[in-house]
Amino acid sequence: MNGAAISAVPAATPAALPSPGSLGAWILAARPKTLTAAASPVLVGAAVAWNEGTYSLAPALAALVGAFCIQIGTNFANDLFDYKKGADTGERLGPIRTAQAGLLSVRELGAGTATAFGLAALSGLYLIACGGWPILAVGILSILAGLAYTGGPFPLGYHGLGEVFVFIFFGPVAVAGTVFVQSGKLSPLALFWSIPVGFLCAAILVVNNWRDVQTDERAGKRTIAVRFGKKFTKALYISLVVLPFLLSISAAFYFHRGTLFLPLLAFPFAWKLAGIFAGSELGPALNDLLAQTAQILFFYSLLLAIGIAL
Repeated sequence: MNGAAISAVPAATPAALPSPGSLGAWILAARPKTLTAAASPVLVGAAVAWNEGTYSLAPALAALVGAFCIQIGTNFANDLFDYKKGADTGERLGPIRTAQAGLLSVRELGAGTATAFGLAALSGLYLIACGGWPILAVGILSILAGLAYTGGPFPLGYHGLGEVFVFIFFGPVAVAGTVFVQSGKLSPLALFWSIPVGFLCAAILVVNNWRDVQTDERAGKRTIAVRFGKKFTKALYISLVVLPFLLSISAAFYFHRGTLFLPLLAFPFAWKLAGIFAGSELGPALNDLLAQTAQILFFYSLLLAIGIAL
C-alpha cells in the first residue's frame, strides 16, 4: 500500500533503549506511530465505499491488515538498507534505527522484512479473490516499492522520488484500491479523495527528509530536501498541508454537502504546524513536528471519512 518509510517516533534516549533482540527492539523498528499513515487511506476508502453502497467489512479489514504489514515491512527494510548504505550514523537527528544502534542484526531485520511482507501477501490472497488480478498487480508493486525505497539498484529515496511514491501508494493506490476490493470497480470519487490523503502522507516524508538533510547529503541520498534546499522544502510542506483543506472546501460546495466541511476542524492545527515548519531549523525538535503531521493526517482522514459517509 505504500512505498516509503515514514518515521513518526520521537528520538529515544540511550537510557530508554530496549535490549538487543527484544520485543521492544522490534516494536521500535516497526515504528507503530507510522501506522496511522497506513490506516488513514483505508479509512477514507471504506467511507467512499459506504457512500457508494458497496461497503463490505471483510475486504476492508483485509485491506487494513495488508496496509499495516506492508508499512511495517517497509520500515524494517529501510532500517536495514539505510544502515548498509551508511545513511544512518551516530549523527542522525531522527528516531533510533535498530541496526545502527545494534538492537537488531542485519539478518534479523532481513527475516523481519520477509515475514511482514509474507503476512501482507497472505492477506492479499483474500483480496485477490475479491478484486481479481488488478489487486495482485497492486500488491506486487506495493511490496516492490517498499523494498525499492532504500534498497535495490535504484533506491527511490536516494534519487528524490520518495515523496512522489508516497503520494502514489498512500494516495490513489491505497484509497482507490480499498474501494476496488469492495466494489470490483474503479471509483472516480475514491481517486479524488485520494489526493488530499496522499498530500498529507507526503508531507510527513518532507519533514523526515528535511530533518535528515545533512546526514543524507553526506551519504549521497539525494532527497528533495537535498536537491532543492531549504526554501523549496518549506514551501512544499506548507502546500501539502494546506491544499487538502482547500480541496475539502471545494468539494463541499461542488457536491452541496455540508458534512464535507468537517475536515476544517483540523485546519487550525495544520496551519500551526505549517508556521512551525516555516520557521524551523534543523534539530531533534523536528521529530515532534513529524509526529504531529502524522496526527493531522489521521484526524483529517477521520473527519473526512465521517463527512463522506454521512
